[in-house]
Amino acid sequence: MSRAPYPSELISCERQPTTEPFSIFNSDAKHSRTTSKRRRKGKPRRTGRASFPPDDYPIIVHSHLCWDWVWQRPQQFLSRLSRRHPIFFVETLGPDPSLAAPSARFEPTPDYPNVTRLRLQFPAWRWGHPDYVDRMRRRLVQEALLGPLAGQFEDAVQWFYDPMAVRAFAGHLGEIATVYDCMDEHAQFREAHPECAQREAELLARADVVFAGGRKLYEAKRQHNPNCHFYGCGVDVEHFGRALDAATLVPPEPKGFGKHVLGYFGVVDERIDYDLLAKLAEACPDWSIAVIGPVLKVDERALPRRANLHWLGKRPYTDLPAYAKAFDVCLMPFARNEATEYINPTKALEYMATGRNIVSTAVSDVVHNFGSVVKIANTRDEFIELCRQAVAEPDKTAIKLGLRMANENTWDLIVERLERHVREALEKKFQIPNARRQKSAKAQGLTQVFGGVEVAQSFRARKNGAANGKGRISRRSDSRLTAIIAGGKR
Repeated sequence: MSRAPYPSELISCERQPTTEPFSIFNSDAKHSRTTSKRRRKGKPRRTGRASFPPDDYPIIVHSHLCWDWVWQRPQQFLSRLSRRHPIFFVETLGPDPSLAAPSARFEPTPDYPNVTRLRLQFPAWRWGHPDYVDRMRRRLVQEALLGPLAGQFEDAVQWFYDPMAVRAFAGHLGEIATVYDCMDEHAQFREAHPECAQREAELLARADVVFAGGRKLYEAKRQHNPNCHFYGCGVDVEHFGRALDAATLVPPEPKGFGKHVLGYFGVVDERIDYDLLAKLAEACPDWSIAVIGPVLKVDERALPRRANLHWLGKRPYTDLPAYAKAFDVCLMPFARNEATEYINPTKALEYMATGRNIVSTAVSDVVHNFGSVVKIANTRDEFIELCRQAVAEPDKTAIKLGLRMANENTWDLIVERLERHVREALEKKFQIPNARRQKSAKAQGLTQVFGGVEVAQSFRARKNGAANGKGRISRRSDSRLTAIIAGGKR
């Protein structure tokens, strides 16, 4: 099953909670239903054709990554969306051998008061039974929505990062629309569940809108959903621009590394070319190579050890600009394998915002999207030579282009565009008159209004599941889903 890193892999996910656990095994179902009715009575349901869908629709998120893990695409998008939308963020930790039964626990998000976070975890002995996991995932979340969160996430948009969650939740939470933000080719990752590709096909078939995090991902996913859009990396320019600020203090570790420091920050997993890092350290013994990030899905004991190769582990997102200030060159030493075939690394624009030269291996999306700024190496020897050139004579033109590219691709701008696509999907789904859609699009500066004719079900029919008796409308044919699954691994 898809899940966030196991506790032994991710210490930050194991801090002591500040709230009592909420579990179906100690909850009072009758009390939950009573509480739900009482809260709804005090807060009118937001229904009715004249005002539906609302601008502040709630969002229910299903993520394979923890909110407090590496700060990346899901958190960047959702922290910004939470300014206008209530967010219910559901994350699933890896199995715990010490658990006897599934658990659900609210976790704090003090910096984002409009984000409610629920962490699920399953006993190890049950993790290999996907039907059971689906059923209990759904039951735990529904208990929370009927109990402590009653009335807060009705008529929500379901937003998926985890394709394995589709059977547990899609069509079961009274959602008004389904969004799939595809940030990786999950089925090609090490330890991917055997059902991952098939479940993603199901999610693609029913999603109202799909966002792809890489160009190559977009080319693959748009074959299976016509409302698919490419939105790659974004960057918080102000945050990473602190690396250029004279007032930013370099942390003690890289200060003591020597004259030239080449650095990487990000997840340390099967996507890294470890032989390349070892060879780089051997070829340039007077340099220091700093690798910042949590180790995941690889044996930490097997990491190459050299006197000038420093594995610093995970550091807070807030501290990354200070570490980057110590770097002479930023590295993207990716292996060429299945896990990197579709990768569009977030760190590319983050590196650019620090005002540093960047050297990368020839990963497809890096070449296509950032080739005008990033130095691309096709071999390990070429990678080392490009690093030497960048240290000896920094390319100021590339740095300038990188800063401009970063400023043109902020997370704020991307999130505005994502919301437009979701709004279009909702307006079309609920038969907002075309003239109104065009007026709305013009007001938001849209260049395209999606046309076409679609037979829409009424809100009441959709809520009652009149089309298929299972609480959802079947919007796409079984033949289309079969065609996607038949396509196999992409």
